[in-house]
Amino acid sequence: MDGNVTDVLARIRASRGAPEPAGERCEMCSEAIADEHQHVVNLEGRQLMCVCRGCYLLFTDSHAELRYRAIPDRYLVFPDFALDRRAWEALQIPVGLAFFFHNSTLGRTVAFYPGPAGATESELDLQAWNDIRTADSRVDTLAMDTEALLVRVPDDENTSPQAYLVPIDACYEFVGRLRMIWRGFDGGQEVRSYIDEFFESLDSRSRVIDRE
Repeated sequence: MDGNVTDVLARIRASRGAPEPAGERCEMCSEAIADEHQHVVNLEGRQLMCVCRGCYLLFTDSHAELRYRAIPDRYLVFPDFALDRRAWEALQIPVGLAFFFHNSTLGRTVAFYPGPAGATESELDLQAWNDIRTADSRVDTLAMDTEALLVRVPDDENTSPQAYLVPIDACYEFVGRLRMIWRGFDGGQEVRSYIDEFFESLDSRSRVIDRE
């Protein structure tokens, strides 16, 4: 086993019996971390873990057989995404907003959409998803388990769908916030305003990747 990984595991075991320190701490080694920190995915439990920079760097090798994977911080926008209304309807997602990622434990792509209960998993039509992948190869640039394709399909049929590659933790934070402010059947005006603001922030920070 790599020496750095051994050191981290030893620090985790040593900290288990200690009193809980004040302030936010790395969930692996208990080092203090700032409010703005990084995350890893526990692949077995599908949990996000808040970690320090040192622990984060241990799990950045996307090709290694690891229990944890570091979540990248890249944001990309895919203009002219190959998705029309018929293709969206074939995915059988009941709202115009969802995120997709490859779950390596299940060996397939999964889809979630927001609602009053938080992130709800959709029974994804794999053939419909494969049709989208075939039509737009940018989908295959997602890192498994750690990056998601976030898609928004506006109510206005004359407005094209929006598609972004984002870190998976950003998706869960987005959906968690929606759950907190959701009111009534459709979420209410606060939810609609927050969604607009969120996608405006994505536009400002995302690098444009055009279709080949």
